[in-house]
Amino acid sequence: MSLSIDTAKKLIQRYVQGHASFMARAFIGERYYKVNNDICLRPDRYRDRYDASGAVVSGKNPMRSADNRIPFSFYPLLVNQKAAYLFTTPPMFDVGSDEANQRVAATLGDTYAQNCKQLCVEASNAGIAWLHYWKDERKGFRYAVVPSVQIIPVWSQKLDKELLAVLRVYTDFDESGDTWNIYEYWTASECQAFQVRSDDTCLTGLAPCPMFTDFYVTGASEDGSIMPHPYGCVPFIPFCNNNTVSSDLSAVKQLIDTYDKTFSGFVDDLEDIQEVILVLTNYGGEDMKALMDSLEYYKAISLDSAGDGDHSGISTLSIEIPVDARDKLLEITRKAIFSMGQGVDPEQQGLKGTSGEAMKFLYALLEMKAGLMETEFRLGFNQLIRAILNDAGMRANAITQTWTRTSIRNDAELTDMCAKSIGIVSSKTILKNHPFVESVEQEERELAHEKSTDDDVFPLERESPKEAEEGGGGMYKLLVAYAEAFGVDFPIQKMQGRTAHEAMEILRTCLATGKPYAAEKTEAKTK
Repeated sequence: MSLSIDTAKKLIQRYVQGHASFMARAFIGERYYKVNNDICLRPDRYRDRYDASGAVVSGKNPMRSADNRIPFSFYPLLVNQKAAYLFTTPPMFDVGSDEANQRVAATLGDTYAQNCKQLCVEASNAGIAWLHYWKDERKGFRYAVVPSVQIIPVWSQKLDKELLAVLRVYTDFDESGDTWNIYEYWTASECQAFQVRSDDTCLTGLAPCPMFTDFYVTGASEDGSIMPHPYGCVPFIPFCNNNTVSSDLSAVKQLIDTYDKTFSGFVDDLEDIQEVILVLTNYGGEDMKALMDSLEYYKAISLDSAGDGDHSGISTLSIEIPVDARDKLLEITRKAIFSMGQGVDPEQQGLKGTSGEAMKFLYALLEMKAGLMETEFRLGFNQLIRAILNDAGMRANAITQTWTRTSIRNDAELTDMCAKSIGIVSSKTILKNHPFVESVEQEERELAHEKSTDDDVFPLERESPKEAEEGGGGMYKLLVAYAEAFGVDFPIQKMQGRTAHEAMEILRTCLATGKPYAAEKTEAKTK
């Protein structure tokens, strides 16, 4: 059911006002992600301050002139760690049908991994990310990440918290260069658009926005402000950052601010300490200019003493820098940032030769944070996959998601574990966990090809009748005996063109003489 102008005004006023606090938090998260921390926005620390009457309340400290504002990029590091950990290899989906899987993969397209990371960053900064899908008459099913600050959701009061509608608010420009605030109201059946000039209010200037007349849209209204859609639900999918829908910044903002202030203050001290301030006690001689000229030229000044107890003279003021205290504070704060932010400090030392279990401990906090996001994102991805299948006229009773973590690994240990797992777990599982295998399917094809090639060289079924009478397996037993005797594998590649019987005779000769295979000598004996 379409909204009237009066109803739209009431709805916009109701939801936009409550959205302001969310926008403020989201903008702060985005600002810190771009390393525009609070320290960059603080006022001049050393300027004169005045009261209402114009009198100086606090004057500039003559010993203080430096005002460094150095922001540290701890927050984008923490967010990017999580994004890379979860989505360098984005989730894969299996809906139980090869045809459907191919359709899903084709629809997700080349930008799928990029959109996953964008969802992660957006959710980390704002607490929630939104993905919008729609039907393009030329390109088919489309989807894109929408900035969270543009989305105002309308939830039901039910326990399952159903999404009833979405109000999308953003700014656009017309052909004349005028700025307009656009309001898109999406329901389960249609989208209705409104607009108002940025210098006007919704109460006086709100009007239908004919945005759907700019391109061909089937079923659009005559005035172009209403567009129906076929999905039967609101085509927006929420991706929550965690179970509390909170930003990653909330846990570390004060710690990052403390680190920025401490480090910047330290740099200020180092700059200001270079300025020497002279203190003249009971000095009544030359004027200050003459004094400074004398110091510059002669590197000395003449003073008259009045005798014992006379404290007249010249001294200097300096700034004391508590180096040890600041170093300790910076160290403690840095550790707290990565601990409270649940990340991995890249400057951790002593990781050479670290075991796999130790590596897991190193990533424990990051894994905990990633697990919370994965739980919420699974729900969103399931909605997206079902929307893609419904658009294609397909269904999926169950959707299997495969998530892959990207982290530092002990490849030697993993390789050894895979070797020891042969015969205990399936070959596919071993290949999946082997550090050198990127594609299990491709590796299976390569192994099948190699096996067929080896069978052509040494077809075990082509053993001699005598070998068969002995129960078969003669080739295998000889190869094992050769490896035990000489500690190396038999050079199968050099047996190209020989029969299995000829190869076994060569193996027997090597075992009988106690010498490993040498092509020329062995061939001479067999002849």
